[in-house]
Amino acid sequence: MYQREFDQRLKQGFPKAVLLYGLDNYMIDHYIDLYKNQLDAKESMLTLYYDEWDFEQAKNYLSQTSLFGGTNLLTVKGDKKIPKKELDQLIVLANKNIDNYFLYGFDEAKTSAKSIQSSFTDKKGGVWVRFFEPNIRDGIAVLQQKAQKTGLDIDHYALQHLMLLLNNNLALCANELDKLAILGIKVTSKDIDKLVYSTAPLATEQLLINLFNKEPITETITKLLDLGEDEFALLRATQYFVNQIFLFHAYIKLYGHVDSAAILGYKLPKNIEDQKAQLALKVKSASLLKIFEHLLEGELAMKKAPATQREVLLYSMLIKIQGYL
Repeated sequence: MYQREFDQRLKQGFPKAVLLYGLDNYMIDHYIDLYKNQLDAKESMLTLYYDEWDFEQAKNYLSQTSLFGGTNLLTVKGDKKIPKKELDQLIVLANKNIDNYFLYGFDEAKTSAKSIQSSFTDKKGGVWVRFFEPNIRDGIAVLQQKAQKTGLDIDHYALQHLMLLLNNNLALCANELDKLAILGIKVTSKDIDKLVYSTAPLATEQLLINLFNKEPITETITKLLDLGEDEFALLRATQYFVNQIFLFHAYIKLYGHVDSAAILGYKLPKNIEDQKAQLALKVKSASLLKIFEHLLEGELAMKKAPATQREVLLYSMLIKIQGYL
């Protein structure tokens, strides 16, 4: 089911076992907090992140009688799947005792939750709820509620600006509202520009990853330009990224393995190193040469063009790169 249906379901009573999944970690945390507060389980709950997953600990927790007549609320969070047999046992245990509840917050950014969704059916005593990345309108509505709770005076346009600045990340936006509330003033878009650090560099990196994966990019380009990113800055970022992919490509061809310290002079985090290696392995040497030539031609065209035409040239240049991949 989706969020609105789940909200209606909660009015009838809190389901015993719930899979909360999707691309909106803020709303996943929101419903975990709702269970924690409504069930008065702050002191008695057990929270496990997947890197510390221990099935025996989770099973024993739901098997015991709740201390002092409280609630046994088990919450598990992560982006890796609990084995189905273990998952099914926990759902059974959650439904065995009136004081037991099991919430599974699954981040779907890397892996689909479809295979575990079937464990959370009405027949098995479970419910699944899927969350999507919020659009601007829905995100602003959530942040307005947050601002009211914290007593922060901030208007619709400033909230919209904050959403754009932080790339629709509700969790980051909510954290910033907590910080801004300390000021005790009416917060405007100008205040946000002065006090909130933009995630545009991260969004630019994601744009270029999407570019090489041949995924849609026009919406991300538009967001970056709306944030005030300069067309030439995006061009330079693209040239730098392509150069890195070329270096990875050449090194892997020569040595048969990847070593970012040898390639770039500094060690990248393992997940980023692997990601760039995968992108480098996908592209052919001839394609990289064409992309380099295309970027040089595009740079000359943008420098000669009037300012009003640079945005169109940037769009067409990046889209054409995908044709070479």
